[in-house]
Amino acid sequence: MRALAQKTARVSGPAPAATGAEDALGVLAALVSEEMEACNRVIVARMQSPVELISRLAAHLVAAGGKRLRPMLTIAAARLAGYRGNRHVNLAACVEFIHTATLLHDDVVDESQLRRGLASANAVFGNKASVLVGDFLFSRSFELMVEDGSLPVLAILSAASSTIAEGEVLQLVTQNDLATTEAQYLEVVRCKTAALFAAATRIGAVIAGRGREEEEALDAFGLNLGIAFQLVDDVLDYAAEQERLGKTVGDDFREGKVTLPVLLAYAAGDEEERCFWRRTIEDQDQREGDLAQAMRLMARHGALAETIRRAEAYGAAAKAALALFPDGAERRALEGIVDFCIARVR
Repeated sequence: MRALAQKTARVSGPAPAATGAEDALGVLAALVSEEMEACNRVIVARMQSPVELISRLAAHLVAAGGKRLRPMLTIAAARLAGYRGNRHVNLAACVEFIHTATLLHDDVVDESQLRRGLASANAVFGNKASVLVGDFLFSRSFELMVEDGSLPVLAILSAASSTIAEGEVLQLVTQNDLATTEAQYLEVVRCKTAALFAAATRIGAVIAGRGREEEEALDAFGLNLGIAFQLVDDVLDYAAEQERLGKTVGDDFREGKVTLPVLLAYAAGDEEERCFWRRTIEDQDQREGDLAQAMRLMARHGALAETIRRAEAYGAAAKAALALFPDGAERRALEGIVDFCIARVR
């Protein structure tokens, strides 16, 4: 293991310079640019279909852009683990297909009108087309898994796919229910968001032929990063500007989603405040000015600041999980992406 680690460190070389957390995504993108170009070619090719509506909707998704964070994590994790082949390119595309399919389904369930600042696919093409194209992308992802030929990789990514679905159902169960515990909320986050981050990074160690310790380290990195990412997203729904968020601010509030900022404000509030939360979240009786009042109550009890503090703790755990690997460009880029995910709320 030590010999492989030393070899990885030599190949990695110095990390690109970053001037702050906001540059970390660019650093990671530059580091994996060649592989991501190949990955994007796979994505575009595999989105093609003789069924015209599929190709049109796929083109809409490609035009909407996106950070492609998860496939970049797969590529960087594989390189960190010492992998030097090209399997990680197709698997990165597979990860992106799983992610995009879940977004299509999520937007239908949530009746979202915006995605990444543009009209969502369901707003343009309708719910039926979005659900079915989401199914198409899931199928494409499994084709890529089978073509890779690794049963461990297939086990990890297929388990992540089912876990994501479980998380979405669990979120439906807890929606509009202020009796939801923090543990239940975190289980939703683990399933619907963090599971794919964990799978995306863990498979890097698998295809590199590393041992269980390295696999679990990259799994822990992805899991903790994913939880931090979602905690920040939950804060942004109450704190960001719409242009920056890429979707309508307050969507979670309007849908009655029970996120950590809501749970913290509800727990700290007096009876009058709790009545407000029960009316707006549980009864879905929302009136003009209620979103602003929700933000005021969160500020009064420090709910957003505490959620950010929790995100920072998970971010620290993600970084700590990388200590098993040698210093180098990949490790520093992955550490930087933790800072980037949390800095989105700054």
